[in-house]
Amino acid sequence: MSLLRLASYNLHKCRGLTGPHAPERNLAVIAALQPDIIALQEVDFRLGARPEALPRSLIHEATGLVPANMTTTGENSLGWHGQTILMRPDLAEQAVLRRLPLPGIEPRGAVVLRLPRLTVIGVHLGLARSSRRAQLARITAQAARIADDNIVLMGDFNEWHDSRGLESLAGFRVIAPGPSYPAPLPQFRFDRIAMSQHLKLLKHGVFTGAQAREASDHLPIWAEIEQP
Repeated sequence: MSLLRLASYNLHKCRGLTGPHAPERNLAVIAALQPDIIALQEVDFRLGARPEALPRSLIHEATGLVPANMTTTGENSLGWHGQTILMRPDLAEQAVLRRLPLPGIEPRGAVVLRLPRLTVIGVHLGLARSSRRAQLARITAQAARIADDNIVLMGDFNEWHDSRGLESLAGFRVIAPGPSYPAPLPQFRFDRIAMSQHLKLLKHGVFTGAQAREASDHLPIWAEIEQP
């Protein structure tokens, strides 16, 4: 049986809880987590040209992973709307990535990574529930059109409720591994994974190692699935 370790992590622009900017902490967390694929949020600063908060030049040496090859928000950005996906280099060779603009009060978008037998969608949903509902409706409608039956949607859902606002995910298995925000004393399950019902989930959790409680305001979440 071949396993695939998936993860999602909101980096909070690599500032920890209050600063300073220290991406080495976040890279150490990612390295200790040992994912095959990880969806990242808030990898860029928000103001001006939105330069990368997670330096592209440090990623592979620190984690063994590479970022998805995509058109980013700006010339100096790592991600699109602050998001990117890192993966093993052998997976990157087979990957096709597209960007999916999303509706809502704030500018948002999803990052869609297509592999030969799996589609991974990274998200950072809006702050208003009305926006989140519209965004999930758009994502699920597009996923049905562009992907096969093996779909994993993961990221910062910004939703504290266990079911409200997630109605468009009725056809998916929604996993909230545990409270992941705020990192020092987690109370809210903002970070989630939704996957096609037939995909075999083996285990999942919230990662607290490698000083994750200090590296960001979110803890990373992870899940192991049987590789389709």
